[in-house]
Amino acid sequence: MMIRQLPAWQFACAVLFGLSAVSAFAQEPTPQNAIVVTAQRSGAPMWTIDTDSGTVILVGEIRAVPKSTPWFPDRLEEATKEADRVIIRAAPKFSPGDFFRLIFRGGRFTKLPDKTVAGEYLSAAQRARLAALEAEYDIDYDRRSFLMTSFDLLARRLDFDDDTTKDATDIVKKAANRADVPITRPERFRGEDLLDNLAEAPPESHIPCLEAAMDATEAGQPIIEKRGDDWRSFDIPAVMDNPLEIALSRCWPWADDELGDEIRGQWVSMISDASEQTGVTLAVVPLRVLAEPDGVLDQLEARDFLIGGPDWRPAG
Repeated sequence: MMIRQLPAWQFACAVLFGLSAVSAFAQEPTPQNAIVVTAQRSGAPMWTIDTDSGTVILVGEIRAVPKSTPWFPDRLEEATKEADRVIIRAAPKFSPGDFFRLIFRGGRFTKLPDKTVAGEYLSAAQRARLAALEAEYDIDYDRRSFLMTSFDLLARRLDFDDDTTKDATDIVKKAANRADVPITRPERFRGEDLLDNLAEAPPESHIPCLEAAMDATEAGQPIIEKRGDDWRSFDIPAVMDNPLEIALSRCWPWADDELGDEIRGQWVSMISDASEQTGVTLAVVPLRVLAEPDGVLDQLEARDFLIGGPDWRPAG
C-alpha cells in the first residue's frame, strides 16, 4: 500500500488544526456543593479546591475519549451552566501570514534537514524498530521528520482518535456560551512563535517522541480503550503510564521545555486567581498537565492549596 503525500496546503491545515453566570432566568443561585456533585456525576476525574469564598473544580481532560468509555458529558454540561465562570484551553493564534509561512517552509517541518536520513540520528536498535513498522505498513519514513513520523504512527497507524466522543473542553465551551457563563483562557501562543520554535528544534529533540510513538503503535489498539477505562475509573497513575498518554506527552509542544513550562505556569496562575473569586469556577485542564510530576496539582499543593480528589501520584 503506497501512501500519497499530502499537498502543502492540506499539511498546513492539519498542523494548524493539531496545534491545535447562571442563566438570567434562574430563580436563585445553585448551591456550590450541588454544582460539584453534578460535575462529579459526569464520571470525569476531577479535583476541588475549596476556599472561604468559593470552589474551584479541576476537570482532568484527556483528548480523544473512546465512545466505549462510559461517562456522561450531559452532566458536565449541566454543571457548567450553573457555574459562575469557566476556564478552558486556548487554541494557538495563527494569522494568514503564518499559514503561508507554513506552506513555504513546510519542508523544514516534514523532512529531515540537508537530505539526511533516519539512520544518521537513530541507534541501530531504534532504526530496526522503525524499519519493522515501515515494513508492516508499507511506508517509507527514512526522510520524514521524526515528529511527522510520530504523528503518522499515532493518528494513522494506531488510529487513536477514531470513534471518539467530544472532548470535555468542547462540551464546556458550548454549554458556557449557551448559558452566558464567562470564559477565561490562557494567553494564546502566537503562531509565528510556535512555528519558529518548531523550525529551530533539532531532529534529535524529537527522538523521545518517536520512541514513545513506536511503543504505543507496537502495543496496539487495546491501549486506547484501557486509557479511557482507567480515566473513567479515576486511576490517574495508570492513565499517565499508558503508552498512548506517554507518547502524547513526549511530543511537541508538550515536551518542549520552554513551551511546557509556560503552559504549566499559565494554568497555575489562572487557577490561583480563580481561588480568590466568589462562587464556583469550573476549569478543564489537560490531565497530563495536571498530574505529571511537578505539574499543576503538585505546584498548587506546594502553594498550600487543599486539593480534594483522586490520587494522582503513583503508589509508594
